[in-house]
Amino acid sequence: MIIAIDGPAAAGKGTLAKRLAAALGLPYLDTGILYRATAKRVLEAGSDPADVSAALRAVQGLGEADLRRGDLRDAATSKAASQVASIAEVRQALLHFQRHFGGRNGAVLDGRDIGTIIFPHADVKLFVTASVEARAARRHKEFQDRGESVTLDDVIADVQARDEADRTRAAAPLMMAMDATLIDTTEMDADEAFAQALRLVQAKTR
Repeated sequence: MIIAIDGPAAAGKGTLAKRLAAALGLPYLDTGILYRATAKRVLEAGSDPADVSAALRAVQGLGEADLRRGDLRDAATSKAASQVASIAEVRQALLHFQRHFGGRNGAVLDGRDIGTIIFPHADVKLFVTASVEARAARRHKEFQDRGESVTLDDVIADVQARDEADRTRAAAPLMMAMDATLIDTTEMDADEAFAQALRLVQAKTR
């Protein structure tokens, strides 16, 4: 079974996807981590994340150790990941990896284009979103918990910029698949979102 979970930054799709995978006994892939790891390699090479050649070199050198790094969610990497993810050649280079991962034993995958591009025929498609204010507050707390000094206003601006970049990029823009089910987590905690998603999955797979 393939479960595709898409949505904008900090909507809670990663937490939800991990819990669903555990509950259903399926492998889990945070596809966003592929772009974050690529962005981190670009930054550490001293290159521009918008440089196609530099980004492709970073993709080609990606290893499992890069995906396990604990420093992929800082503000600089998040911004660079958005730039890297807008490059069509990078998305194409990572397409096979994602499809191979899900095609082996089924999977729960979260990202921006799982239900529209990576697995358009997924068994279940969910689109997880929340208001900009709610998502920014969650991201701001993540930064604070890691000891990063970032203002809430800056995080709101960053979330809005990321949304715009995701929606308007030429390569696999963020959009809700026609056959996806919307889950708005603005007023939900993680348990409520998980319960609703599990009910939807069970209803679609009976």
